[in-house]
Amino acid sequence: MKNKKFTILPIFFTVFLDLLGLGIVIPILPAVLIDPRSAVLPFSYDFATRTLIYGFLIASYPLAQFFGAPILGTLADQKGRKKLLTISLLGTLLGYILFALGIIYNNIYLLFIGRILDGFTGGNISIAQSAIADISTPETKSRNFGLIGMAFGLGFIIGPYIGGKLADPSIVSWFTYATPFWLSVILTSINILLVLLYFPETLVNAAKATKVSAFTGFRNIKKAFTYKDLRTMFLVTFLLTVGFNFFTQFFQVFLIGKFQFNQSKIGDLFAYMGLWIAVTQGAILRPLSKKYKPISILSVSIILLALTLPLLLIPTKAIWIYVIIPFIAIFQGLTQPNSTAIISNLANKDKQGEILGINQSILSLAQAIPPIIAGFITSISINLPTIFAAGSTLLAWIVFRVFFIKEQKLKYSKVQDVAMDSVTKE
Repeated sequence: MKNKKFTILPIFFTVFLDLLGLGIVIPILPAVLIDPRSAVLPFSYDFATRTLIYGFLIASYPLAQFFGAPILGTLADQKGRKKLLTISLLGTLLGYILFALGIIYNNIYLLFIGRILDGFTGGNISIAQSAIADISTPETKSRNFGLIGMAFGLGFIIGPYIGGKLADPSIVSWFTYATPFWLSVILTSINILLVLLYFPETLVNAAKATKVSAFTGFRNIKKAFTYKDLRTMFLVTFLLTVGFNFFTQFFQVFLIGKFQFNQSKIGDLFAYMGLWIAVTQGAILRPLSKKYKPISILSVSIILLALTLPLLLIPTKAIWIYVIIPFIAIFQGLTQPNSTAIISNLANKDKQGEILGINQSILSLAQAIPPIIAGFITSISINLPTIFAAGSTLLAWIVFRVFFIKEQKLKYSKVQDVAMDSVTKE
């Protein structure tokens, strides 16, 4: 495809605006349900009940995405990236509107409906990944996926910061928990216009029509283990996502419980983490990917991430959290795009949307499990979600080192043997 650098720019901005909207939500969700001053839940509800409902609200988005994303991914292979990305963003827009109305009218059901609708149509990132795969070579794929990660990081720098501030009435008297969502509505509307006007169709050869249904997610999980070259990496991705979501989805609750953070301070901290993710994927990943293969980077970044997460439980003063967070952001910033690049490289060119759709099903399931479990275990100890995060990440590293790398070495050895046999026969 011509003008690949030009093509990447609108993809980058699409992801950035999408993640900006998601980042705005981060400080608000725990405040809406955990803070007794919020009237969405009855004042009589105790901390354990609130964390349980919060966990299910968080889980509703990835559970809905589990059903919706593979459908969008398959259709994106057939109908084109641009059409399906537009549909996805329209669902996101309506989801934000419903959530804002749920806050205004103190209606917990509207909150759930808003998150479920947004989740079901939330194939934005997987479709953008398919577009990146369309225009990338195996050598540039890791770097180009890193650009998506950089957009992710930038969205998380600005999004949580703005979200925390726009929900703080001490800054402006008419700011409420709903205000950040109205900004997300505006940003998503702009995003839709940018996609319609500037997003190029990157799909050259449309895939043959295949049956899609609401149960495609379940079929994808089953199908994931039929791909001999991919199934171990799918498991690694699943465990990594479970681990990191135990951290990100309930770390706000930890900050509220241990350090009495409000939504503004939570926004500041996540913006700080986003800054380091952006620096990693914009300035560190690209030169590293030129020198080292993704498999070599993951061998180190995963174990370092697993060892760093428990350090968050040690400080008695919040300032030390700001010292530890950069290391978590750097190791995660190296891990996520390289794992995606490995999966994409192992897939055939005409199966990019399907494989990334399967990967998204796995990610959605992995994102839905932690908040449900954390909703229960947080009532025992606010430290447990972070401990579970470290444990799952460590297990991912063990599977990667013991099984995936061994499989790749065996595969390489067989290729070498075949090459030697052909040379000998000649």
